[in-house]
Amino acid sequence: MESSPFYVENEAAYQRWRAAKLGCYPTTAEELVVPVDNPLLLTDAEAEAMLNVCRKTNMVIYASRARREDKEIPRAVGERFDLRRLDSNMLADDDGITSLQVVPGKSQRGYIPYSNKRLLWHTDGYYNTSEARIHAFVLHCVSPAAEGGENSLLDHEIAYILMRDANPDYIQALMAPDAMTIPANTEAGVETRLAVTGPVFSMDSVGGNLHMRYTARTRSIEWKQDAATRKAVQFLENLLAGESPYMFRHTMTAGQGLICNNVLHNRTAFADDVDRGIARLVYRARYYDRIAGTSLRDVFG
Repeated sequence: MESSPFYVENEAAYQRWRAAKLGCYPTTAEELVVPVDNPLLLTDAEAEAMLNVCRKTNMVIYASRARREDKEIPRAVGERFDLRRLDSNMLADDDGITSLQVVPGKSQRGYIPYSNKRLLWHTDGYYNTSEARIHAFVLHCVSPAAEGGENSLLDHEIAYILMRDANPDYIQALMAPDAMTIPANTEAGVETRLAVTGPVFSMDSVGGNLHMRYTARTRSIEWKQDAATRKAVQFLENLLAGESPYMFRHTMTAGQGLICNNVLHNRTAFADDVDRGIARLVYRARYYDRIAGTSLRDVFG
């Protein structure tokens, strides 16, 4: 999509998009929260309110009173926004929706989402091939931890703006098709996933929407060894390690959920309280689709 504002050559288009994007941008996590009565059956008004937030920030947090173990909740929320093509990754449950909780067998194999350790900044599916990009996901909190488990959230389009404004060369470097390689995954001498090489920033072929793949885990990534890439990566690392008015911090409570276009996110370490029966359980559904109504054309014409 040559007309996309995400190509550094399209400066005029970028400036128009940037002004519209930053205008009236939320300043608190509370502005991302939309109360809903029943997430299994969102009303038109609730869905519209959620969509309006998503169109600005690529994410929205819904708050309901649904405090039960029911995987149909994240599935229904996703389908309400035309998210249907689930990514059934190798660690997902049989129905394609993942139960994120402490699972010693998985955490001992190095899969941090199934531990109570902190999760560093990343986008979901950064190890997927370009044919299986994760464009959106839903997180639904069944029960929070006794302590910790706070998420930080950063719209990947905002990260793009901050990097491009600092130096357009950062964007050029991270759009290179060989910018980032995720090494193959091997367990017990068996290769369970091939190495994947690709860009950090890219545009989809349908609407020119911005996609980002990134992880701060140094053992899970090999960067292109040139000066331009090293400088761009260092800037991004510093950005994510610092404070920004565009970063939102939120600890989901029971019945709350996040639906987003695969924004940057992390999670602090947490502690369960087994004696009191308090254990963190979050359902995660990843999709190859983008949230309907949030494409570049839908939002900015």
